[in-house]
Amino acid sequence: MKGGGLKAIMHSLKSSGKVGYANMFETIASKNTCKSCALGMGGQKGGMTDEMGNKLEVCKKSFQAQSSDLQPAIKPKLFNELSIEDLRNNAPRKIQALGRLNTPLVKAVGDSHYSEVGWTEALKKITDKFKTTSPERSFFYASGRSSNEAAFLFQLFARIYGTNNISNSAYYCHQASGVGLKSAIGSGTATVMLEDLDEVDLFFVIGANPASNHPRLMKQLLNCRKRGGKVVVVNPAKESGLVKFAVPSNLKSMVSGGSPIASEYVQVQIGGDIAFLKGIAKAVIESDRHNPAFIENHTNGSQEYFNDIKSTSWDDIVSNSGVSKQQIIQIADIYGEAKNAVFSWTLGITHHLHAVENVESIANLAMLRGMIGRPHAGLLPLRGHSNVQGVGSVGVTHVLNKDTIKRIEDAVGVKLPSTPGLDIMSSIKASFNDEIDLAFILGGNLFSANPDTGFTKKALNKIPFKVFLSTTLNEGHFNAVDGDVVILPVRARDEEQQKTTQESMFNFVRMSNGGSTNLNNIRSEVEIIADIANEVAGSKLDFIELKQHEKLRELIGKTITGYEKLSYIDKTGEEFQISNRTFHHPQFATHNGRANFRVCNIPNLKTDSGKFKMMTVRSEGQFNSVIYEEEDIYREQTSRRIVLMNKHDIESKGLKQNDLVNINSSVGKMENVTVREFDLPAGNVMTYYPESNVLVTTDTDPRCKTPSFKLTWVSIEKTKAGTS
Repeated sequence: MKGGGLKAIMHSLKSSGKVGYANMFETIASKNTCKSCALGMGGQKGGMTDEMGNKLEVCKKSFQAQSSDLQPAIKPKLFNELSIEDLRNNAPRKIQALGRLNTPLVKAVGDSHYSEVGWTEALKKITDKFKTTSPERSFFYASGRSSNEAAFLFQLFARIYGTNNISNSAYYCHQASGVGLKSAIGSGTATVMLEDLDEVDLFFVIGANPASNHPRLMKQLLNCRKRGGKVVVVNPAKESGLVKFAVPSNLKSMVSGGSPIASEYVQVQIGGDIAFLKGIAKAVIESDRHNPAFIENHTNGSQEYFNDIKSTSWDDIVSNSGVSKQQIIQIADIYGEAKNAVFSWTLGITHHLHAVENVESIANLAMLRGMIGRPHAGLLPLRGHSNVQGVGSVGVTHVLNKDTIKRIEDAVGVKLPSTPGLDIMSSIKASFNDEIDLAFILGGNLFSANPDTGFTKKALNKIPFKVFLSTTLNEGHFNAVDGDVVILPVRARDEEQQKTTQESMFNFVRMSNGGSTNLNNIRSEVEIIADIANEVAGSKLDFIELKQHEKLRELIGKTITGYEKLSYIDKTGEEFQISNRTFHHPQFATHNGRANFRVCNIPNLKTDSGKFKMMTVRSEGQFNSVIYEEEDIYREQTSRRIVLMNKHDIESKGLKQNDLVNINSSVGKMENVTVREFDLPAGNVMTYYPESNVLVTTDTDPRCKTPSFKLTWVSIEKTKAGTS
């Protein structure tokens, strides 16, 4: 089995066929930024072009996202026919496939159905509630699918309204990357540009499955191998797409039946990354392959770091990582010989209670050989949602730095609140404690994105009033909606009537032209936010003027560091690299310009015998919490309610393939889950996100406040039902 290839192409064509091939390809080719992952493509060079001008940069994820947005409107009278409970009992994939939202929906306490209403009535319900709600008893949440313009206006309204309870979906994915990188180098994003990858001879892929989640990166990995370079994959699961992948845009790769991707595949234990990375560092130091000149001239804290590495025993490294000393030394030798190394990672690193230390450990390893602060080498967190990095950049966060606050205050003439804000999990826990009266949710599926589904449902149900801005329906619209709810239908970014901008994981800002739509009753996010904000806080700022995206871009350029060129993009048309984030010279954004080594302790992951380490994973047929297909073609699974287990663990539990089991954690239970064999280390199991969120606790990394979706202790027992 391999990833990519003809199956991916056929699935893309199938998605296109549902909405019309002409519609699909016209939309894909338009001058709009891709709506799937933040690897980035599209914009003013064309819809299938990246910032370097490479053509045909498109993947199945793009087709899936477009097929969802190109659906016709939900059929009239659906909400008369189907109750909220009826809709709740449908599979998420079927809910999403009902069509596009095309009219505002409301429900009051006790209502069994949603009702269609006009825009005037819907907006009045919202503004009346804002006017009678104390700002500190509200929270604002945004996904990464919005534009920079909508996101900036969203957080500006929240702050002028009077709250810093503002967060975005990054807190549940890459907040650990931001905190860890700022700790190490003073800046929280990628240190490399896309063009740097053309010279890389060693690519680390740690805790990531780009074959399923960032398919366009596979071309870069293939190109690295073609140049004679190496790709080291570090992942508990042996993912077929990382072993071999047929890149659709590479004819030779397609014709040959796929190309080898991983030159080395390291199946670390779940949660064993720090031990493994310290092992590589120990071997590099012992073989005298570190870079003393870089360390002496461009880093802080090296002595403490070296002392810690030297005092860490090989026994501790091997037992905690699950990787043999021989393999660790082999990887260290490969690293020691590399000229240009890039370290990439994603949720396998950031979804832990020690997530920030995971990121700092990766940064330590890059510093050890001076693989940072120069071209063609560095650090690359693989971001998910297409504009999740941009949303954070323009201020959708509960903590803004003092300089940004002052610039905003000077620009708009309004004093912003100084009270501490709440991150996502803090907002959910505050809701559970009856401390939240209103939630304003810009896109995404907050319900399904949260751990401990039982707790989340209780918490969200306690919020008296929720506002959703959405393109399609999702589980969050039918679960935990006991209070009053308003759902407003919005334009997708490529349906906007004004231009918008987005930021890639490489810190590159693109401009999208927008376009037309067949829907007749939807509005832009900016228009909706501005109308609500002006009615609620118009005495403090003229929000109606900010319906003009060009005005918003001028304001962003004045207030957000690195975004200065946005003020002129409407005149110049120049898409741009954000300044002071790409480090091609060893001058970092810290107080003294040096990078910081951090001592990271190996976490204690010992537990009672008989329990398993469980990580949640996404399938090839989904994007974040959106389920496009039940089938996971790369893992050869046709159902999502399964637990993937090591063959010997299955046998030791007296189980066999397709047996039904119950999975229990400290907070929840999944019943009648099908056992499936998969190549994992003993004692490690995988389940699908978000279905298994019911098992994940609300405990978070203390520094980044991200839940531990990738490490939950569970017990597994056969059910009386037997076999599925």
